[in-house]
Amino acid sequence: MESKSRRWFLGRGALGAMWSAALVACRAKPDAAPAEPRALGAAVSPYGSRSKFEKTTRFFNQNTKVPLEEASSRTPLHDTYGIITPSSLHFERHHSGVPEIDPATHTLTIHGLVDRPLAFAVADLKRMPSISRIHFLECSGNSSSEWRGGGAETDVQRSHGLTSCSEWTGVSVALLLNECGVQPAATWALAEGADACKLSRSIPIKKLMDDAFIAYAQNGEPLRPEQGYPMRLFLPGWEGNSNVKWLRRLKLMDQPAMSREETSKYTDLMPDGTARQFTFDMEPKSLITRPSGGDTLPGPGLYELTGIAWSGRGAIASVEITMDGGNTWQPAELQSPVLPKAHTRFRWTWKWDGKEALFASRCTDETGYTQPPLPQLVEIRGLNSNYHNNGIQAWKITADGKITNGNRA
Repeated sequence: MESKSRRWFLGRGALGAMWSAALVACRAKPDAAPAEPRALGAAVSPYGSRSKFEKTTRFFNQNTKVPLEEASSRTPLHDTYGIITPSSLHFERHHSGVPEIDPATHTLTIHGLVDRPLAFAVADLKRMPSISRIHFLECSGNSSSEWRGGGAETDVQRSHGLTSCSEWTGVSVALLLNECGVQPAATWALAEGADACKLSRSIPIKKLMDDAFIAYAQNGEPLRPEQGYPMRLFLPGWEGNSNVKWLRRLKLMDQPAMSREETSKYTDLMPDGTARQFTFDMEPKSLITRPSGGDTLPGPGLYELTGIAWSGRGAIASVEITMDGGNTWQPAELQSPVLPKAHTRFRWTWKWDGKEALFASRCTDETGYTQPPLPQLVEIRGLNSNYHNNGIQAWKITADGKITNGNRA
């Protein structure tokens, strides 16, 4: 009987032969003379910058009805690689602009149902045992345009760009709470930011004592102001709004505070008129990011489909690809590392025959939850909600190579 490893090797060999043929075709062009190097390059700079030839930027809402202080910007998922989002391209969502905070005067106060109310300066946190973890952050309003069949959003950045993934460094919330002495009656904490609107969210003590931490650094340097400088609450796998930026206090309580952001906002309205509340977990989701909406393929041939998958419940176990609108599915390859509650890069080799196709990805996480088709999600949740849309995103390619949003009715 042929071994599994031999079958894998032969399969890879056949795939390698296809790619070799494709590369030979690419090279069969007249050679161009290399440009002469300049005598002197640019001088050393105090802070690095990208090449002037790279034009990738974040998209932000320019709706005049929404002031930019309350708007959002979106990560260009189509033009990012691997799983780490550059800090400069991380999505932003603000409710009253970005405050300018001096870390020398900013403190985090922990009070309420504790034995010893304490205030921690930024310098205090940096003296404590630190942790660094790679996690995604996603706004629960990400993909909201897809609830009704794609709307006007045609590319992956505009429809799904409210998710990013970084390495975050900080100190465990459990360590701080233990210093304060949590009283038995404490079951919730109100996390409040230092921005103009004093954005606040109620967080269960169970989460704070589990994997929550206070982040003061991102991707190896201090947090940027847009990401909560000098400190923010980070709750791995939970909706972005609960990860309060510019954190100034945690008040321990015996019940949730029922703040604006967890009553009139960030609740999921159901078809029967009720609302799901405190729906913190971001459920499994995946996207093919290249090629995707807005791209035009030059013609039939071999292409690599690539994208990202993530789950607030844990690690991604598998990703599958369909090229026929969901009738059949084939396994994609997961690129290392595969980390819990982080973006996972996947890829799949596609030989396009030049015919119309409807392609998409779906993921399954380590709990066994599989990303649902959008109609199935709508059947359960209705069309009243703006949050927690993790339905499958389809892309449609026509015979001329143009790719559009396949979720449109």
